[in-house]
Amino acid sequence: MRYGLFIPQGWRHDLVDIDPADQWRVMRELAQHADRGPWESLWVYDHFHTVPVPSDEATHEAWTLMASFAAVTDRIRLGQMCTCMGYRNPAYLAKVAATIDIVSGGRTEMGIGGGWYEHEWRAYGYGFPKIGDRLGMLEEGVEIMHQAWTTGTATLHGRHYDVDGAIVRPLPLQDGGIPLWIAGGGEKVTLRIAAKYAQYTNWSSDPEEFTRKDEILRAHADDLGRDQAEIVRSANFNTVIGEDEKDVAARLDRIEQRVTPYLGDATEAFMRDYRSGAALVGTAEQVAERLAALRERGLGYAIHYFPEHAYDRSGVSEFERQVVPALR
Repeated sequence: MRYGLFIPQGWRHDLVDIDPADQWRVMRELAQHADRGPWESLWVYDHFHTVPVPSDEATHEAWTLMASFAAVTDRIRLGQMCTCMGYRNPAYLAKVAATIDIVSGGRTEMGIGGGWYEHEWRAYGYGFPKIGDRLGMLEEGVEIMHQAWTTGTATLHGRHYDVDGAIVRPLPLQDGGIPLWIAGGGEKVTLRIAAKYAQYTNWSSDPEEFTRKDEILRAHADDLGRDQAEIVRSANFNTVIGEDEKDVAARLDRIEQRVTPYLGDATEAFMRDYRSGAALVGTAEQVAERLAALRERGLGYAIHYFPEHAYDRSGVSEFERQVVPALR
């Protein structure tokens, strides 16, 4: 099992009560701690407005953070889960990512998807195309990035993007270009794009749904003549880990108390996954058991989001100390 760690950036109200002037220091220190630990990668979300409700609380921009983390870490790989194709011209995005790959010494990952958060799409003037158009943008954009990183130029006269000889130099340091994580479980289009281009996929951690998506990916890979074993399956986990059941309950209460002033009536929905068992919540032994069961279904890479991370690092430390060795 391989592990990634989300760094709180504000999107999920996970930097509230920390002065904005101090938030970069917090993010930097968490990233540097992860750089010294068992984590293979660190991650942020590509969003501009908070969830589950838009608010005036900070949400730091993903690709700016990628460049910043590249400069203050040495080993850990750097990803976004996932970049929204519609927010940036793909040739420009390919150039940005290639530059960060140079700065980081070849540690950049490209998580990419069609996007879903209508409120911020419209707020930033992007409209909100129908899902078929968003997936069409994804497919054309991935082709442009693939060309850019493997040949140094990109040309595509598509329905959504028109790129004519865009030069992307220097090339990324990584042979074959920056690894692509195609995020989403759309069965007809997204998983077919993943079967064609991805080195990694990312979809639901629900066991039954995970297996269904895996079967569909395999079928697409067979149709395209690609070895599906080349594609690593990943999933994201909202994780709260405690020493015992009492500690777990206390952690959930503290999370709820922290966000309630900012979420109001949306607090109950925000906490539902954590309290219902849908999220990865429990003792180290319980968390390890659930991850082991998903590993049997083909999970190769688990990316963890700890909602308390900016305020309390003990849950992450417990995961590092007990869960990682248990699954080794």
